[in-house]
Amino acid sequence: MELGIIGLPQSGKTTLFNALTQGDAPTGISGKALSVHTAVVDVPDERVEALRGLFKPPKVVYAKVTYNDIAGLDGETSQSGISGPLLNTLSKMDGFIHVIRHFENPLVPHSTGSIDPKRDLATMEAELILNDLILVERKLNRLEEERQRGGHGRDKAQVARENDLFMKLADSLEREIPLRHVSFSEEEAKMLSSYGLLSRKPQLIVINQSEDQPPLDIEVPFAKTHLIYIPAKLEMDIAQLPAEEAVMFRSEYGIEEPSLNRFIRLSYELLNLISFFTAAEKEVHAWTVKRGATALDAAGHIHSDMERGFIRAEVVSYEELTALGGFAEARQHGKLRLEGKKYLVQDGDVITIRFNI
Repeated sequence: MELGIIGLPQSGKTTLFNALTQGDAPTGISGKALSVHTAVVDVPDERVEALRGLFKPPKVVYAKVTYNDIAGLDGETSQSGISGPLLNTLSKMDGFIHVIRHFENPLVPHSTGSIDPKRDLATMEAELILNDLILVERKLNRLEEERQRGGHGRDKAQVARENDLFMKLADSLEREIPLRHVSFSEEEAKMLSSYGLLSRKPQLIVINQSEDQPPLDIEVPFAKTHLIYIPAKLEMDIAQLPAEEAVMFRSEYGIEEPSLNRFIRLSYELLNLISFFTAAEKEVHAWTVKRGATALDAAGHIHSDMERGFIRAEVVSYEELTALGGFAEARQHGKLRLEGKKYLVQDGDVITIRFNI
């Protein structure tokens, strides 16, 4: 999972990045130049710790999430669209963490001169929509040229299907509806997979406020969008403390859990992801897949040889495995199931792939 942290200048993107990664990247650097801080973080999961305690392996591998603090968006996309390098970076993300400034600080002036979270949210959304509309209009022009020249040997029906799809995109974008709110068929989603449409990416909106500020009256009407309130500066300061002191400070400020934990949970939900595990005396490993993944997909995530030589999957839920005390006990109680390649993996499954190549 790779997430891009975006927002207007001076919104607190790098502060949030440091809070999520326990990093110390310099904050307060503004400007329009592309700049990216990147960090890979273990996904905290108490189930991994429980499996570690059960199997006592020498190696434990957590699932990973990559955070990218991306500077360069300023709400002023031109008619030529977002610059190539920045667009390429944004297009690679699985989703966005969109930081909206709510905190007041006279030493850190807002780029527009005033604090208005609703305005800033609309500004950044409009920037993503405009960039997508530019891309879509260019594609429609190319399809029209292709149609007039006879399709370059492509099936005319295929060209027509692409044209209909991009007309559908243009209609939504012209009405200022982000593409994450639009439903697509499996065929349409496949056709769009190679296009880095920014307003189609799921988005977690972060209202960056001081710890004493109340929530705002902000509605998020679009699908695949969540909203969360976080005092990013306070969270960054706590994240950089030793573990015992961090627990004490969170208790003092009434923060029940680290922001990283909440972000992971919301990000998994937003991107429709689940975790499954492989566990043995040599290694406990957490894996991330899309909800709806099959046992064959899970095998491919572990190793291509397992996918190619798949025979069956031995499956038991995390809860049953840990409650019973191991695979032998789970088998004895009839909880260890044999599943075929089309089995739909469930969150928390502990899976052993049997294969032969």
